[in-house]
Parts: sequence; C-alpha cells; structure tokens
Amino acid sequence: MTFPMSLKRNPDREFGHGAGHINPLGAVHPGLIYNAYEIDYVKFLCGQGYTTELLQRVSEDNNTCSSNNSNTVYDLNYPSFALSTNISKSINQIYKRIVTNVGSKNATYKATIINPWNNLEIKVKPFILSFKNLGEEQSFELTIKGRISKNIQSASLVWDDGKHKVRSPITVFDANIHSS
Repeated sequence: MTFPMSLKRNPDREFGHGAGHINPLGAVHPGLIYNAYEIDYVKFLCGQGYTTELLQRVSEDNNTCSSNNSNTVYDLNYPSFALSTNISKSINQIYKRIVTNVGSKNATYKATIINPWNNLEIKVKPFILSFKNLGEEQSFELTIKGRISKNIQSASLVWDDGKHKVRSPITVFDANIHSS
C-alpha cells in the first residue's frame, strides 16, 4: 500500500520522493531517449553561473564559458523540466529538447500534457513526432506560461505511440521555498 505525500508534512513533496517506481522491462525498451553529451553539460554549467575557471576544475579540460553558452541552462537535453520562479512572477519559459527513436522503425508519438493547474498553460510543439527509422532524432519545444499559485506545482508530458509511454515530469517551484 502506498500513501501520497501530504503537503502539510512534506511541503517540498515533488523533491522528496526520488525518481519513483522503475519498470525494468520498460527501461530495456523505452521507445524514446534524451541523449546528452559532454558539451550539453558544459553549456548547462555555464548557464548555472559557473566561471571558466570553475568549469575547468570540474571538467578537467579546456572548456570555457562565454556569452554564447551562458543562457542555455534550460536546454540541457534532459527528460525532465524544472523552473525556479517566484509566486508573484509571470512565467514564459521555452525548453528545447531532442528525442531519439529507439522503439519501432515506423513510430508516431502523440504528446499529452497532464496539467491539473488552471494558472499554468503548458504546450508542446509539435505535439506529434513521426519517425521512419530507429536512431532518428526529432526536436520539440515545451512552453510554460502563467504564474504559480502554490510553492510547487507539478505536471507531466507523456509521449505515447500506443506501445511506449515516455513520461517527463514538469515542476515549477518558488525559488524562496527553502528560505525560511
């Protein structure tokens, strides 16, 4: 038996329960994957405010942070979406992602946004991805608009081809949640 986390006892519940239940057979045949390479993490760290000196200490190579890669924190090709904001702030954030087809040779995935919040508008473009080959890549954008009304609000994006359901969590949270 599982019990949902209580907002009163667990105010940061979305961050308190880890990755969730893993289906080993589903992991063997995921359908879509989000590839991320070293350069993606370099851009992410630069976007997080790392200096070239700190980046080189972490990466142990000659990577540099510059104006070309300092605003790319939201574009790490990762299968989840997180946005730190303030409750009073209006949101209009675009995330760019690339997925690789590792499911079926001819596959068409339709996107569904599971969003219980009226104050957040979440859209994916395009909402249909059609693949002709294994290993084929396609890009999409996810946009979050609105304003959060609670400290943490969660939603999800699900890509479904009838055989595979590829779920990506979406979490928008108040940057000041832990400041008390």
